[in-house]
Amino acid sequence: MPAGRHLHNVSLMLFPGPLVRGTLLKRYQRFLADVRLDDGSEITASCPNTGTMMGLSDPGAIIWLSRSVSPTRKYAHCWELVEHDVGHGASMVGINTGLPNKIVEEALSAGVVPELAGYPSLRREVRYGVNSRIDLLLERLPGDRCYLEIKNVHLSRTPGLAEFPDCVSARAAKHLVELSDMVREGHRAVMVYLIQRGDVGRFQLAADLDPTYAAGFASARAAGVEMLAYVCEVTTGGVTLARRIPIAD
Repeated sequence: MPAGRHLHNVSLMLFPGPLVRGTLLKRYQRFLADVRLDDGSEITASCPNTGTMMGLSDPGAIIWLSRSVSPTRKYAHCWELVEHDVGHGASMVGINTGLPNKIVEEALSAGVVPELAGYPSLRREVRYGVNSRIDLLLERLPGDRCYLEIKNVHLSRTPGLAEFPDCVSARAAKHLVELSDMVREGHRAVMVYLIQRGDVGRFQLAADLDPTYAAGFASARAAGVEMLAYVCEVTTGGVTLARRIPIAD
């Protein structure tokens, strides 16, 4: 499917229940956030994102949280979305890095990703490379494999432009090398950049933030690793895989 075209069908990842609105007081220790809910109460929520969350974790930001009913969970609330304005009005941004694999898997099951169609078998977290696990392994026939790595993207510093990564990531660079190795072994390898915000139309590497990753990206693409960038429409109800967008050189 050419970049920029909307998907013909819809694949929607629903949140488990209504989200709760609040104001971010502070994020700390990477995994925690203090939040004042709209009812005036103050709670500590888990933050399912280990990155810097550049531009998305400033005190005062309007955020949305899911709430678990599990009595054994230490923090009942989980930070899911943040409202972010790059200059053209606020947009919902998904920050939960645990969701992209689920979003892509549901989209594959719904048959709305033509570039990855035709694989009847799908396995998760299969060992490959050096002490790594591939996000999704797609197979048609024995030996006909597609190694699929998925990265969550939420950084936008320029209106209309999504970028990755938002900090130095040696682990992400390692995945590029391992995908290249799979191509050399005769397999198909694909990197999907899953952009959890709908206010962008282009994607590029944040080479100023991680030049090593940008160089690794160029080497992996030259080795035959396929690169796909998909935008999601994000609402308080769920996340919809919307369209493929071009990757800038």
